[in-house]
Amino acid sequence: MNPDEVVVVMGVSGAGKTTIGRELASRTGARFVEGDRLHPPENVERMASGVALDDRTRAPWLDALAGEIAAAHERGEATVIAASVLRRAYRDRLRAAGPVTFVLLLVEPDELVRRLDERDHEFMPPGLLDDQLATLEPPGADEPDVVVVAPTGGIDSTVDAVRDALGSG
Repeated sequence: MNPDEVVVVMGVSGAGKTTIGRELASRTGARFVEGDRLHPPENVERMASGVALDDRTRAPWLDALAGEIAAAHERGEATVIAASVLRRAYRDRLRAAGPVTFVLLLVEPDELVRRLDERDHEFMPPGLLDDQLATLEPPGADEPDVVVVAPTGGIDSTVDAVRDALGSG
């Protein structure tokens, strides 16, 4: 990664955003930001109770993510952020904060269910997966700053694939 590059590792719950994002940051010397930690408490409560967020309730979270991107650019600090940003409008909001590359981790639904059944996320119940899959807007041809990686191996091979897709392999 370049010294001032910002990468957002995105996807639905269970895709591996945090695991892959944290390892990518570690390997490249970038700062890692867990996007879930930027949700306001009301959002965490909603999700923990099984209520999906909508565009209005996501807005403060997107603002916080955009603030992280702008701050990273101001500091000239390579940064990897793990965040779902499933809709085009959300990605556009983050693009407005400064140059960013998105890495969409595209995992088969059956594998997502298996992963979610094996973990205990503090506020993202497996029941919200269907809503996230319905919300996901795949990148359009006019989004050259989005690369898609389909993790088929372990963490190391997925991070290698991400680095290759970013041109920093």
